[in-house]
Formats: sequence, C-alpha cells, structure tokens
Amino acid sequence: MAFEAYSWAHGLGIAMAAAIVVAIVGFRGKLRAGTKANRNARYALVAILVGSELSLQVWYGITSQWGIYSLPFQLCSIMIWLSAALLLTGNRKLFEVTFFLGIMGALQALLTPNLDATYPEFRYFHFFIAHGAIIGASLFLAATERYRPTVSSVFRALGWLQVLAIPAAIADWLTGYNFMFLARKPDTPSLLDLLAPWPWYLLELEVVALVLCFALLGVVKLVDYVYRPLIYRAKS
Repeated sequence: MAFEAYSWAHGLGIAMAAAIVVAIVGFRGKLRAGTKANRNARYALVAILVGSELSLQVWYGITSQWGIYSLPFQLCSIMIWLSAALLLTGNRKLFEVTFFLGIMGALQALLTPNLDATYPEFRYFHFFIAHGAIIGASLFLAATERYRPTVSSVFRALGWLQVLAIPAAIADWLTGYNFMFLARKPDTPSLLDLLAPWPWYLLELEVVALVLCFALLGVVKLVDYVYRPLIYRAKS
C-alpha cells in the first residue's frame, strides 16, 4: 500500500507527532529545569531521536535497502543529531539552529510527507515519531527552561542553513541524489510545487524560509505576551 497524504494514516501519524508536543506543553510545570523529571524527559527525547535514526540504518541493512539515500544529508536527518546534542548540552547556539531549522523542516515534512511507506510499516512510524521528536526537542527547552529565539538568531539560523546545504549539494552532484531537495523538487506533492522550476525555487525558498522563521519567532512572542499576564495574576 502506498502512503496517501491527508488519509487516515496521515492523520494518525500527525497525531503521534503531536502527542510528543502536547505532553511537553501539558507537563511543562513538572518538567521545569533542575528537576529529576526534566533530566529523565531529556534523556527520553534523546533516546527517541538517536534510536529512531540508528534503527532506520539497521532496518535499511536488514532489508538490504541501504544506499546513498541513507546518508544523513537531509535537513531533518541532520536536525535529529543536532537536537539530541542540544538536549544533552543545553547549548543555546544549537537551540537557535534547531528551533528554526528543525521545527520549520519537521513541520513541512509532517504536512507534506515525502514518504513511500504507510501504516503499519516500520518507516511509517519512524517518520512521524522522529519528526515529532525534532519539534519536541526545541519546544522542551523553550517550555521548561525558558530558552527563547531572537531576531538575530533568525539570521544566524539561516546562515547555518546555507552551511548545511554545502555538503548536501556536493553529495547531490557526486551521486545524482536529491538531498535537501536541492537538485529537484520531490516526487510527492509538497509546498515546493507552488514555487518556480529548478533552480529558481532555491532562491524563492530563501525568502520563504525567512518569512517562516519570523513567523515562528512571532508565535513565541505572542505566547509570551498572552501567557505572562496569566502567570502574574496567578501569583498575585
């Protein structure tokens, strides 16, 4: 069976990813910084992130499907490892990268999956759980430890996007593959279909990425604007 976008299987997958986000937001009080629960939740997210990527590589090997496409040059594959490192180190520079590039890339993947497996195949569960954990990692530090992106961090994150695209572009040139969709648009429907043909959509993506990053920053500012008065009234 082929995966169908916006089918019941797609909805179930999004629900699995959303469950990670809802759990973090719902239990943010108990997961506050410095607690045992916070530490355990961090390690659990790291285990999900690292375990998902390692299990995928093992699955490729067991099923004799390992190939060039298995290399971790896709944006979300890179974000899996950077998100795990973020949770282990608490590095704020890493947070700037994973918050914008991780959430932006994972959301796009969840809404328009480039997926050739459906329920109940392994890669179906891997895809939605891994992308949910990418979002969950940055959200965890934002919700429980008050990490916050800034205007300047938008531009630093976009700068890192250009850096990360370099090895992906070289790999595309050497192998003919399509890491980070730099060589061509994905075969499955995606937001890139709304943009110009290659290579012009790469330039348009720079603008789209800038707008989406500022949209994410705006969401954080809005949540803080609404939520802080509620905290103040609760304490008074």
